[in-house]
Amino acid sequence: MKKLLFVLLLFTSMQWSQAQISSSNTESKNVQKTDQELLDLSRQKWQWMADKNVDKLESLFDNKSKFVHMSGTWKKDEELDIIKTGRIWYKTAKVHDATVEIFKKTAIVWNRITLEAIVRGNEAVTEFTVTEVYQKQGKNWKLSALTFSSVRDTHQIQK
Repeated sequence: MKKLLFVLLLFTSMQWSQAQISSSNTESKNVQKTDQELLDLSRQKWQWMADKNVDKLESLFDNKSKFVHMSGTWKKDEELDIIKTGRIWYKTAKVHDATVEIFKKTAIVWNRITLEAIVRGNEAVTEFTVTEVYQKQGKNWKLSALTFSSVRDTHQIQK
């Protein structure tokens, strides 16, 4: 009887342990999938900005979103107007590295980029770390904040 009880306990603990490992692996895969989804969305955003695709950006940017640039801070409508009119043309954003941190329904994406832009008619090439804050709204991520921080080209994002 003791052997049978021992075997049952051993079997039960093995089943529970396997369930924990399986659950942990699933969570890890979901996190990796979400990280990649956000990195892809961030890269797509840079392309939409280069293409001046304000329709795509309008749906990505939260209505209360804020944008911090070297020359000021403004809201969604101003950012879209700046892109549409070409006051800032984000020609290319070369992403050197990026990382994601997720906190429940909030995600922060950090990009270290070299931005080639036309700013008020002048060409500019600038190294930035860009901080993007996203909120999960239903099935979609919405960008709620984007901040450009000027950095040296040797700057590294800690992962």
